[in-house]
Amino acid sequence: MKNIATDWSVPQSSELYGIEHWGAGYFSLSPKGEVVVHPHGNGGASVSLYDVARGIQERGFDLPVLVRLSDILDSRIKQLHESFAQAIAAYDYKGVYRGVYPIKVNQQQQVVEEICGYGAQYHHGLEAGSKPELIAAASFLKDPEAFLICNGYKDEEFVDLGLYARKMGIRCIFVVEMPSELDLIIARSRALGIHPILGIRMKLSTQASGHWTESGGDRSVFGLNTAQVIDVVDRLRAEGMLDCLQMLHYHLGSQIPNIRDIREAVKEGARIYAGLVAEGAAMGVIDFGGGLAVDYDGSHTNFTSSCNYTTTEYCSALVEETMGILDETGTPHPVIITESGRATVAYYSILLFNVLDVSRFETHPLPDTLPEDAHELLQNLMETFRTLTVKNVQECYHDAFYYRDELHDLFKRGDVSLRTRALAGQIFWHILTRIANLIRGMKYVPDEFEHLESALADIYYGNFSLFQSLPDSWAIDQLFPILPIHRLDEKPTHPAILADITCDCDGKIDRFIDLRDVKRTLPLHDLRDDEDYILGVFLVGAYQETLGDLHNLLGDTNVVSVQIDADGQIHYTREIEGDTVSDVLSYVEYEPKEMVRRVRETAERAVKHGLMSAKERRAVMDAYESGMRGYTYFER
Repeated sequence: MKNIATDWSVPQSSELYGIEHWGAGYFSLSPKGEVVVHPHGNGGASVSLYDVARGIQERGFDLPVLVRLSDILDSRIKQLHESFAQAIAAYDYKGVYRGVYPIKVNQQQQVVEEICGYGAQYHHGLEAGSKPELIAAASFLKDPEAFLICNGYKDEEFVDLGLYARKMGIRCIFVVEMPSELDLIIARSRALGIHPILGIRMKLSTQASGHWTESGGDRSVFGLNTAQVIDVVDRLRAEGMLDCLQMLHYHLGSQIPNIRDIREAVKEGARIYAGLVAEGAAMGVIDFGGGLAVDYDGSHTNFTSSCNYTTTEYCSALVEETMGILDETGTPHPVIITESGRATVAYYSILLFNVLDVSRFETHPLPDTLPEDAHELLQNLMETFRTLTVKNVQECYHDAFYYRDELHDLFKRGDVSLRTRALAGQIFWHILTRIANLIRGMKYVPDEFEHLESALADIYYGNFSLFQSLPDSWAIDQLFPILPIHRLDEKPTHPAILADITCDCDGKIDRFIDLRDVKRTLPLHDLRDDEDYILGVFLVGAYQETLGDLHNLLGDTNVVSVQIDADGQIHYTREIEGDTVSDVLSYVEYEPKEMVRRVRETAERAVKHGLMSAKERRAVMDAYESGMRGYTYFER
């Protein structure tokens, strides 16, 4: 649909924000210009995300809010298992696939409960890398055919809990990641009289590209080298426990963008697996770990925030390469496990927040002429502005910085006035604004202009904390799709960067997804007085909730879980209130009741000294205590 008033269409917005490329069939735009959610992929029921947001607000929940779409979580589990089933059938693979969800990716109880509930039909299991995760997994995993993979550092209590899980009928496998663990597992299994199932985590020589390249390779933190693997085999044989060794595990890294790296790792892993079978180990399971990537920017490339393969291609690669190596060596086909966490939960959550204010980049009008006594450098700066063209754009760019900086130095020495410095700044920014307009039409843009657009961008202040809700954006430059969830039938006319409400210069987003590169600004609309302008950050279900911190004591956001039935009806199935001010203060060892007492005493002293009345003291205390109970984010 075309908006005649703005000469802009919804398909143009779809292309501008790339939603058809990264949305994976779960998100699109409606003719009204609103983001639409298709929880079961294209072709099923759909709802407007803007309607979901308004429903949340009408129920008394303020933005920001994390929206969880449990139907999408179910869809991701289904797609993973069906893709492996198709590959297994196509290659006539003799083993089966069993998915495992690594709890560390999103430990929220609702996530684990949903995966165990919906995933039971596929015997989808869990991976635990710590004692708390093992305790959580043991309480939710009931399927005797599902796997519980125990990674990470293991003390005696951890091992005992895993052995008891085995005793209860849970298919619990201890992955030996350090040589010292084996002695402990053997000792505790004998003490409790419970026969363990063991796996070995192998350090592959293969390394993948991407953020987490050091997760693999000979010098990775966890895992055994070849000599240590042989030592484990010999020790188990000597102890009469070689039948316990049933699984090979490796982890190449998270978010692996290149399918070629995955194939090379599978070849190496399958060779090691075949070697362990030849050594007499029982085996039967090969765990390829995580790595299945999410195409955050929709470019379908081997860029860090993308991947050059689909889920179907990933599954086919694992089955094909495993089968090729094992058939060559006459080794029976094992159960295939993957620990796909990011690809399972990333699409499941969306952060919605409202824009509170905008700081526009605006240049002041320039005078027609400079004063006769204007400093020579100021005259040179104005001449640079007047003579600027496409042909001399780089020369004028350098000149502008030179003259501006020289005038700043003169001002520091007291040789020019404050008014002169102000006028120099006005001319300088007019030059940069004109250069930004000129380079948009250039076929080749020099690298030195890379950050010019962001320097001239408007700043949109969002009601969220980057450090609490999007920590990977700050810590590792992770890119997430961001766009308005409404008004997409209107042309967004303002290049912008986003700032959160923390008082930290790092609390900003100035890198955005793009099919060809990384964009430095995000096109946004004017604000309206009569409605919230709501932005959505998509694909945030993996890692962000647990990694978030309390920077500026901004706590967890409100969380609302949504299900959509076959008729497109929205059901708000679970609501979790975000942290109050009192909550976050208690997290950092304050005592809210004691704080109220202290302020009450201060207010009473003010009454005694005639600084306020008793009635005013009551108003102060009401405001203070109300603030304690309030949301840590901006409330309307």
